[in-house]
Amino acid sequence: MSTAAKPNLIGLDPVKLTALLESMGEKPYRARQLMRWVHRRGVLDFDAMTDIGKSFRERLARETALAPPEIVSRHDADDGCVKWIIRTASGSAVEAVYIPEGGRGTLCVSSQAGCILDCSFCATGKQGFDSNLTTAEIIGQIWHARRELDSFEDGAGPPVTNVVFMGMGEPLLNFDNVMDAVDLMLSDYAYGLSKRRVTISTAGVLPGLERMRGRTDVALAVSLHAPNDELRNELVPLNKKYPIAELLEAAGEYMSDLGESRDPLIEYTLIRGVNDHRKHARELAALLEDFPCKVNLIPFNEFNEVSYRRPSASSIGNFRKILQDAGLVVTVRTTRADGIAAACGQLTGAVRDQTRRRERMLRRGESGASSSGLIHSERGDSRQTARPRGTAR
Repeated sequence: MSTAAKPNLIGLDPVKLTALLESMGEKPYRARQLMRWVHRRGVLDFDAMTDIGKSFRERLARETALAPPEIVSRHDADDGCVKWIIRTASGSAVEAVYIPEGGRGTLCVSSQAGCILDCSFCATGKQGFDSNLTTAEIIGQIWHARRELDSFEDGAGPPVTNVVFMGMGEPLLNFDNVMDAVDLMLSDYAYGLSKRRVTISTAGVLPGLERMRGRTDVALAVSLHAPNDELRNELVPLNKKYPIAELLEAAGEYMSDLGESRDPLIEYTLIRGVNDHRKHARELAALLEDFPCKVNLIPFNEFNEVSYRRPSASSIGNFRKILQDAGLVVTVRTTRADGIAAACGQLTGAVRDQTRRRERMLRRGESGASSSGLIHSERGDSRQTARPRGTAR
């Protein structure tokens, strides 16, 4: 059996792995053993799994695979952040970023190669969409991060304590693979992360948000970026299909189902002269007056494909104060890893644009160069060149 045809155990959630092993005549506890070896210890060699019988190890080697995606390159920032370029089966490259802060280590993972939503301020969206990542390609990002940081079981390196689906792509447009990856992240036999430390960020895919109810109970972030539908229609075209009122209602219903005091995170990218005026802050405060949440303000990071600019420090401070005076809990996201083009939303990888969005941009006379700081071939080549950075979804 070719490697491509074999089931890839690294991408099987606990239920699917148990079912596969039972179909091979094995007991359910074998799934727990395998998950501990692969996800807690980082072991991919079946022969090294010493508490599993030799005959079964040999069968696993014949009939299954343990194949995380390939790392193309690694880039370390002066502030301790790390970015990995990872090749997908489609031939495109995606990016994952590790951000340490105190005793916490956050891994920002991608769920798609590119993105179809085309938010006007997003570097990823400007390159179009190639493919959904498989569960193995999603979970492989945390597997690689732990291996590279020496933070598997008994490792001495910095931990991965939090995972946020805020990298490339819209997670809820790759629902099943994202949920299976989340199940592995939460499993005590795999990564053992707290449900409060795994966050799914969505631009407002309501069918996916509604499917989350009863399927998972991880943290939720809503990419809002505007206080009214007219402005959000320009910044986030998806809003034309799922307007703000419907989005907040669906988010509130998801949170209420959790049966405990937990609030969603409202993400708001501040763009100079577009959505950062005092009137926008007052309108946002009124919009969220009866909506329990936390607000995270994200100063825009400039990149070539758009003319948007980062707001001034005074504009950011004024915006924050208006929200705080209205009783909202507000944070301002600190720019990290911009030296390696890995700050919030600066992820572009190398995507074969099936939407031909970049071609249309070039016809309009806009620059089509990669804003990630890395130029790759379609096969994920790692030739480097210095480029300006982009901004967040």
